[in-house]
Amino acid sequence: MLEIYIKETASKVGCKEWQVENCEQLFADGATIPFISRYRKERTGGLDEVAIAEIRHWVDVFAEMARRKETILQTISEAGALSDELRKRIENTVDSRELEDLYLPYRPKRRTRATAAKEAGLEPLADLLCSPRCGDPAIEAKRFYGTGKKVATEEEALAGARDIIAERISETAAVRESIRKVMKQRRLVSKVTKAGKESQDAQKYRTYFDNSEPISRIAPHRLLAILRAADEGFLSLKIDADAEKSAGMIYWDFCQANGRPSRLGGEQVREAVEDCYKRLLEPSLTNEVIKEAKEKADIESIRVFGENLRQLLLAAPVGQKRLLAIDPGFRTGCKVVCLDAQGNLLCHEVIYPHPPANEKVKAIQLISSLIAKYKIEVIAIGNGTAGRETEEFIKRVPKPQDCRVFSVSEDGASIYSASDVARDEFPQYDVTVRGAVSIGRRLMDPLAELVKIDPKSLGVGQYQHDVDQVLLKEKLDNTVESCVNSVGVNLNTASPYLLSYVSGIGPALAANIVDYRKENGAYESREELLKVKRLGAKAYEQCAGFLRIPDAENPLDNSAVHPESYHIVDRMARDLGVKTSELVGSPELCGKIQAEKYVEGDFGLPTINDIIKELAKPGRDPRSEAQEFEFSQDIHAIDDLKTGMELPGIVTNITAFGAFVDIGVHENGLIHASNMGVKGQCDPSKVLKLHQQVKVSVVSVDLDRKRIGLRLIK
Repeated sequence: MLEIYIKETASKVGCKEWQVENCEQLFADGATIPFISRYRKERTGGLDEVAIAEIRHWVDVFAEMARRKETILQTISEAGALSDELRKRIENTVDSRELEDLYLPYRPKRRTRATAAKEAGLEPLADLLCSPRCGDPAIEAKRFYGTGKKVATEEEALAGARDIIAERISETAAVRESIRKVMKQRRLVSKVTKAGKESQDAQKYRTYFDNSEPISRIAPHRLLAILRAADEGFLSLKIDADAEKSAGMIYWDFCQANGRPSRLGGEQVREAVEDCYKRLLEPSLTNEVIKEAKEKADIESIRVFGENLRQLLLAAPVGQKRLLAIDPGFRTGCKVVCLDAQGNLLCHEVIYPHPPANEKVKAIQLISSLIAKYKIEVIAIGNGTAGRETEEFIKRVPKPQDCRVFSVSEDGASIYSASDVARDEFPQYDVTVRGAVSIGRRLMDPLAELVKIDPKSLGVGQYQHDVDQVLLKEKLDNTVESCVNSVGVNLNTASPYLLSYVSGIGPALAANIVDYRKENGAYESREELLKVKRLGAKAYEQCAGFLRIPDAENPLDNSAVHPESYHIVDRMARDLGVKTSELVGSPELCGKIQAEKYVEGDFGLPTINDIIKELAKPGRDPRSEAQEFEFSQDIHAIDDLKTGMELPGIVTNITAFGAFVDIGVHENGLIHASNMGVKGQCDPSKVLKLHQQVKVSVVSVDLDRKRIGLRLIK
């Protein structure tokens, strides 16, 4: 990686250049982001996963830029137009737009009006019109048209010369950057189209039917909505830059770079400049500026999506409990499954406690018998159609006092049910059974279950199908990988889908790990991983610290201490006069360790302190414990709501402008950022967390649009 790229990456990330260099080297050596952030703190200066992921992003971006530069330099060189100055400018730029501006005059292009004019031999006339020596353009043009020429008339000759001048100006990097800066400070204007006026689907965009706001300050969600409406043909867009002023700027820039043309020639140049702006620069740079604004909106929306996904994946599990899960429904009934503490399916049934069947007594008897037969400890109820009604029904069913009832988000359950993953797990069952199993398992361990589902189907983003899909996938993959590795994975129970996100493993090795487990029984040590087909020393180095083996002979195999550090722990134990097994899990003994004493080679103080911290509480799950929740018993539908009511709710989604909350009426309410009790500009993700239980007051109810405005109380 060249020094200019290292320097620019450090500037963008806000770190030191040596940290970027070391991260790049670790990436080149095959290290993953979770491994680097946890086990190579000395090399990175303690950078967290977010910073390391950003460095990885820019390493990839600049690697692609370097390849692009090679292509550009080769193309210009083959055209015989590569000067030393141009080569230097290309090699030293770190801005992709500047790079493309520099390449634009030399880039192979489709046939244009300027191309046709050059073929007609009008380029010398264009040069003459730009010269301070130009006389009367009508006289100067006589040599370029007439009998035996490709141009028939004076006006055709002058028009062709102006086309050449216009294209030259439009391909001048300095001119493009000057107009680009102007446009970035202007307003984006949206107007409803004829199709928008006639379409009922367009009504959701009516806020933008006659809208104007500075493009540099449009909220990301508003810009993405505007662009979606424009893509659907409901809005027309333009940037309200002043054409006359812009043309004047271009003419001035042209004169500064090329010298002032003569008075008569200047009239032709001015005409070419006006044409250049309206026909070439305005459309091109309008698209560019809107695209750049969208890129920024994408980054912010993806950031919010990633944070929501992190909170969803790290939601509190109930753990290994015997569980009854219900996928509610009215006409088709409620699908019921019972799972053992490991999530294995024990039985499945269907009950019809709701209209039109109303078989409540029969349903109560069946549920009661299942609770007793399978010693059910927890009940999970999907929060979709008939969810509230099923919760109320379950409350009437006799059950042990310590049997807890939870409402569980159904988002993505139907996607999982019809997926190849579900068919592989339950080939003999239909989608209704698979969906109920998924609801139950995601209460047991949200992380282990939700990794099987495309994050875009989990209902925690906004405009996720409109943002840059490559960038979105990069962010979401990093988030899932981060969550899986921060929690750790039980090597003897994890599914291949969960294992595939462990540092250094991936789908193929995950399948091999599970196959080995099926053939040879449970893993007894981390070292046994080296017997897995195609799992070599590098993969072992990357994954071992994130895999757990409960009840292993070596207790460190059930901790986040990496095998490369086991010898340090053994030394600590010997120095304390105890066995390693006695040291692991003993905060009192860990408190006696002098960290500085064990610093050696690549194992610096940050690593030693991490080891001591882990030894005190080995394998501790960073997630909190699941809490029961109950909606207001007096509220069941949006018609029941009145302004001023105070209600309990659960946060279901967080956006840049507010948070959506389920208050039990089948329509989520919105706590706008301005109603979160925070002075000044508010970032909702800093105030609330996904699935947080909150108390809200009703601010507004729009029955026609089914919109509920809420204010956060606590």
